[in-house]
Parts: sequence; C-alpha cells; structure tokens
Amino acid sequence: MPTSALHVARTGLEAQDTRMRVIANNLANIGTTGFKRDRANFETLAYDDARVAGQRSTGETAYAMGLNLGTGVSVQGTTRIDTQGTMTTTGNSLDLALDGDGFFVVETPGGQTAYTRAGNFTLSAEGQLVTAQGYALQPAIQVPEGAQSISVGPDGTVSAMVPGDAAPAELGQITIASFVNPAGLQATGNNLLLETGASGAAEVGVPGQNGRGQLRQGMLEASNVNVVEELVEMIEAQRAYEINSKMISAVDEMLRNANQTL
Repeated sequence: MPTSALHVARTGLEAQDTRMRVIANNLANIGTTGFKRDRANFETLAYDDARVAGQRSTGETAYAMGLNLGTGVSVQGTTRIDTQGTMTTTGNSLDLALDGDGFFVVETPGGQTAYTRAGNFTLSAEGQLVTAQGYALQPAIQVPEGAQSISVGPDGTVSAMVPGDAAPAELGQITIASFVNPAGLQATGNNLLLETGASGAAEVGVPGQNGRGQLRQGMLEASNVNVVEELVEMIEAQRAYEINSKMISAVDEMLRNANQTL
C-alpha cells in the first residue's frame, strides 16, 4: 500500500508541475500581441481492479460494489483557448487586428506557410508588408516608395496615395485563413502556428466572409490572458503540488519506519 500511494503522489506532483508551467507561460505572455492562453488537461491512469462489481462472492451471491484502486494522474494534453482578446488602439496604420475568427497568413524563410493572430506588421526595406520577424504576409502586399495614407478596409483591401496619382491606388488584398479545428494548430514560437492533421486544411478567403473576422486598422488584439484567473489557477496548482509533496514525505517516512521495525 505505501508503495502504491507513493506512485500516485509522484504522478500528481508531475502533473501539477506541468500545470504550473502552463500557467507561468500564460502569465509571461500577458503582453504578447494576439497570444492565446493554454490550459492543461488531465486524465486518470489505469485502475487496479482488485474486485469487480458483480463478481461472484459465493455460489449464490455477488459483490454489490467493486474494489478499484487508482494509479494516479497524467497530463492528457494542452488546449489553446482561442477567445477574442481585447482590441487596443495604436494609431499605427500598419497595425491590424482581427475582429472575429481567422488567422493572418505568412511565409517563413524556409518557404513554409504559417498563421498568426499578431497583426503588428511593418514594411521591409523592399516595401513589403512583413511581421516583426520579417516574414512576408501572404499574398504579398507591395507598398510603392513614397506611398502615403495607407488604408486597410475591413475586407482586407489595401490602398494608398501613390506619388503622381490623383486618387488612392489599390495595392492588394489581405486574405484570412480559417480552420475547422483551430485548436489543433501547432504553436512554434514567434507568434506563429502551423497546420496539422488535427486542425484540418486552411480555408483562405476574404475577411468578413464565411465566418471570418474583419480587419481593424490601427488596432492590435491583446493577449486573452486574464491575470486574476491565472493567479487563482496558480494558487490552486501550488496547493495541490504541496499536498502531493507532503504525501511523498509521509509515505517515505512510513517506509523508513517499516524497514527499521522489520
């Protein structure tokens, strides 16, 4: 029994350590543009069935209840919570926020397509609209040298006043990707997500159509982390961690006493 209890307490300790790591990452990214908080999910490990309910106790009777001993807990996985973050006004014409579902499409240096909610774009030396890391927005938006008054409509239409033109010139169309299961996207760092078999294939289209969110120019989507909720979660995880630690110490003491006695 003491050895079994020790194993259960150790699995609980490991699970709560993982939970605290997830919470700590959420709090660390509270200021990250477009960040979506994660949640740790747990599952029970296999049970030791010492006696199954309904098993024959005698030739004429059966046990009305079983004797099932749990073997602990494990981390089932992490879930990204894709709720909308607060919109903050920046006044920067190249800052874009997605109001609703969907992701911006960018191309990484290796030619891989990635997705992001972080719309803090800027211009490259060649006048192309890129992320803070220099990853080009797809399809490419090329801003001519000397262009003024860059405007991005809710539907993603990009226009600007180009030298020599009397009216604003259309520079391109920003499209948005949506997924059947956005929670299945894989986080890779740099505010980027990658398509997986669980997310389904990207469906790219015009903002505001087929359930996709609209663009808001001069705004950014803040992290959806709620500090109060995360701190409550952290306190709860810390208490659970302490309880499992004390359980391990108690079982170790029991085993020492048993060894000394025997």
